[in-house]
Amino acid sequence: MSRMQQSAQFSLAARFRSVGFAVRGIGRTLRDEPNARIHALVTVAVVGLGLALGLRPVAWCALVLAIAVVWVAELLNTGLEALCDATAPDPHPLVAKAKDAAAGAVLMAAFGAVLVGLLVLGPPLLRALG
Repeated sequence: MSRMQQSAQFSLAARFRSVGFAVRGIGRTLRDEPNARIHALVTVAVVGLGLALGLRPVAWCALVLAIAVVWVAELLNTGLEALCDATAPDPHPLVAKAKDAAAGAVLMAAFGAVLVGLLVLGPPLLRALG
């Protein structure tokens, strides 16, 4: 049976392996990418602040979505950078363009998440402090 045929078949073991690969990718990203570690610290801080402020479920939905978008962008950026480095180890203008665009996506996601955080956490934080 070819590798394509094997991957087309469903098996619980294959799904667990797939999840393992994904978790390994997240772990490698956290280990190798300083910005991912910053995202992790901010994620923990935002979740802690949200818990302390007793946010309502709708507010949590906005925060979770914003956090997820940043993490997805960071992981895709890391994957694209690794693929670019593997396929074009020498500088190339199209590789630079791809890497810059992917980094820009992370920056846009982070800016959006900051705005969501201010809108969601700002008012209850001001009430708690005032």
